[in-house]
Parts: sequence; C-alpha cells; structure tokens
Amino acid sequence: MAATDAHLWAVDANEAFHLSLVRAAADKASLTTREHYEGFNPNFTYPLFGEDEKIYGYRNLRIDLKFASGSLAQYLNISYSDKLPVSSALDDIEGTVSKFIPPGYYTDEAAFLACVEEDALSFTPPGTRIHAYSRPLKTSNSKGKEKVVQENEETVDFEIYHCTWDTPGFKELHRRMQLYILLYIEGGSYIKEEEDVWQFTVLYEKRKRRSDPSISTYHFVGYSTLYPFYCFPEKVRLRLSQFVIAPPYQQEGHGSALYSAIYRYVRNSPDIAELTVEDPVEAFEDLRDRNDLKMLLSESAFMHEALGEDWEAEVESAKRPATPPKSKGHRYHPYANANGHSDNGHTPMDRLARYASREISGNRPLVHEQSQIQAIHEGLHATTNGAARTRTGPRGKLGPPADRSWLEQRRVELKMASRQFYRLAEMLMLKFVLMDGPDKRMEKAYRIWVKERLFRFNYEVLAQLDKKERQLKLDETFWAVRKDYERILEMIHDS
Repeated sequence: MAATDAHLWAVDANEAFHLSLVRAAADKASLTTREHYEGFNPNFTYPLFGEDEKIYGYRNLRIDLKFASGSLAQYLNISYSDKLPVSSALDDIEGTVSKFIPPGYYTDEAAFLACVEEDALSFTPPGTRIHAYSRPLKTSNSKGKEKVVQENEETVDFEIYHCTWDTPGFKELHRRMQLYILLYIEGGSYIKEEEDVWQFTVLYEKRKRRSDPSISTYHFVGYSTLYPFYCFPEKVRLRLSQFVIAPPYQQEGHGSALYSAIYRYVRNSPDIAELTVEDPVEAFEDLRDRNDLKMLLSESAFMHEALGEDWEAEVESAKRPATPPKSKGHRYHPYANANGHSDNGHTPMDRLARYASREISGNRPLVHEQSQIQAIHEGLHATTNGAARTRTGPRGKLGPPADRSWLEQRRVELKMASRQFYRLAEMLMLKFVLMDGPDKRMEKAYRIWVKERLFRFNYEVLAQLDKKERQLKLDETFWAVRKDYERILEMIHDS
C-alpha cells in the first residue's frame, strides 16, 4: 500500500465499532418506540486500535460486538466491502478485539440469538441486592418534526447488586462487562483479579414481559468498581474507582441512582469510614455534587443546625432560583474553559496540589508544614478580622465563618471525603447566606472562608510564589470556584 493511498483505506474506529445489548424476541416486543439498545458507538477506541483510533486496510468496515442484555454473552462479527491483501498493512481486527474480551465469544449469529433466548429466562444477577427503584415508562409521540415524551402508567423496575470476586458467577460476568470501561471512560483500564479486595455495584433493568407479566428478565445498565483502603484504627475508606452507564440508559437519572445507592451502602456499613472518588472527570463531579447537595438538603438535623430554627423556610425559599450578587471589579479565573466553566473548582493549581494536600488519603497537611502555612496565610490579602466575622445571615452554625468543630463532626458522621464536604458547605453558604443580598461584611467573611480552604489545598504551589502573585492567584481561583458553585446550584433548581 503506497503511503499516498493510506487515507483511502483508513477507517474511523469509533464509527466502525457498534455495540448492542440484545434482548430476546419477547422482551423486544415489550419495548416502546423510544427505546433503542442496539447499534450504539463507543466514545473511545484508542485502547484497542491506538491513539489515532484508525483501522487500516478496509472499506465500509463495520464491527458488531453484541451482548446478551443480561448475561452479556458476546457475539463478534466483522464485515466490509473490500480489503487490502493480507500481505499489505492490514489490521487484524478480530485478533485485536479478542485480546480485550474473554474467549468463548460467538461468531455464529444464530447460535448467539439462541443463547440470548435461553439466557433471558435463566439469568439472574449475582450478588446481594442493595437497592431497587422504579421509573414510569416513557413513550414518544411524533408530531411533525417534534417528539413529545409522555409518561405511561406502566413502570419499569431497576435493581442494584453488590458483588465481590467471591460472588458465584460474578468474575466471569465482569470479564464480559469490563470492556465498557475502556470504551467509555477516558484513561480507563482493566483491574487486576489478583487484587481480591475489589467490590462492585451493578445496575440492572428488571422488565416484565408484556405478553406474560409473570416473567421478568434482567438487562445490564451499568456498574461501578470500589476499592477499600485501610483507615485507622479499624475501618476502611472506600474509593469509587470506575463508573459507567451504558449509552442507551444515559441522561435518564440512572447514574444518580447508582451513585446514591453506593453512598447509602457506605453510610449503612459500620466498617466503612467514608466514600472517596478516584480522579473524577468533570461530568461525574457534577453528578456527585448534585446528589450530595440533595442529600444534605434532605438531612433535617444537619440543615436545622446549619441554618437555625427557620431552616425549613430557608430551604423552601431557596427552591426559587435566584442570582447571587457579584462584586464588581473582579474577573473570573483565566483558566475557565470555553463554556465559562472552571473544571468544577479544579483549577490547574487545585489539581496540581491534590496529592500534596493528601486529599486521597484524607490527611491534613503535616505538622511541620503548619507553621509555614500560617506564616504565608498571615500575608494574604484577605485577613480575617472582627468585622468580617459579624453574623448577619441565618442564625445557624453554617456561617460564614462556620463552626469548624461542628462541620468536622458532621463530615465524619456523613462519611464524606474532606474536600468534597467542605466544598458542599461553601455552596450552601453561598446559597443560603449570600443569595439574599448580605452586607459587605458577610461577603468578606465568605471570601475569607473559601480562600483559606483553597490556600491549604494549594499550599505547595502558592508557597513558591511571591506575596503579590500569591494574592492574585488566590483571588482569581476564588472567583472561578464561586462561579462554578453558582453553576452547580442552578443544576439543583433544574433537576
């Protein structure tokens, strides 16, 4: 193949690759016109086909990897209209894909469909059910170019199961589902079965057959992997490592349901100290923030202490969208992306300092650093003073400034990671203390409170800057974080 002809035989791997969650014929008959579970594409194929995500040597290439919707038994088929001679630069597609899926996959479609029919009646999820919920069945009515989504009286059930490597049948099931990690999580990788401490939560749709409601079948929706770390003196810290919802089920609230079930599982487990998240992407951070905020708002004891006696009226009032006051003369952080977002509070400075601040392990800065932190803190532009600490907002412990010992006590009780909990507290301060147009003292108190946390989390970066630049960077970061808090709070209104 001449170099000049290479582009004629190069195929976009993401477009050529098609995945399907195939149901038995009777289960397909129960679907609405709005439901499509076959023929969706991956987001990423570079783990399989290289960084350029190209497949060479074929024309009109189509790769079909089909899964039985419950057991995830696999069928692989490769079709094309033309290909280069074997002696040429021809990619071995099946040889490549087979390295990432377990052996025993089907290549005969009739045999695969027979397996789908059999598995539909025999498959039940392995593990222990930890949560279940129902959703109204949605149908779409076409009106010209518009489609109106309507809710039906019929409901669809969903169940979440907790598994380990020791759960009978799960290890084999996981080998078939783990490909979704590579195809839908950037930077995702397979986990090692030799590490026997891994835990898993798997979400399934449980659907009654319309032809025979006495029969219910299970269909894979998504899953998450969890890794426990020792937490002194006798507990573990559970880290959410991977999280994926199959594309046909996305934008339906199932990610929130799975995350919330994991959090409830953590809170109900006496041997787990807290839930942390491993290096989350912005989309998952948003999902996490939305659900954690809703959780805090539903904690009546917490909100009562946070806002005082009138907390219920405060929360009810907060349900009405409002625009917080923006002080003049400040610019938002220059690191914000094209959409005006600042990576959910993760500025480059914030990200760089995460490990230095020991966020993942949950520790505070080392003792010998405290004096250095204090010395630099005293040189900050925003310094706490008596006037700034004067309370003019709700008469609760939320502040600003908040009661630190109370916050830490509640954080431990709620089993939330330190950085996440204090970010949420800052969002609640913004929502309930600053939305109603407080005086300048309250604005300053809030600014000081947030800057102090940012300073501590970014200590090693800020310590390398001179005083003036340090003040500028910290101020820029504060306004970027505040803007993103406003964005997240708006999502709570819209949900």
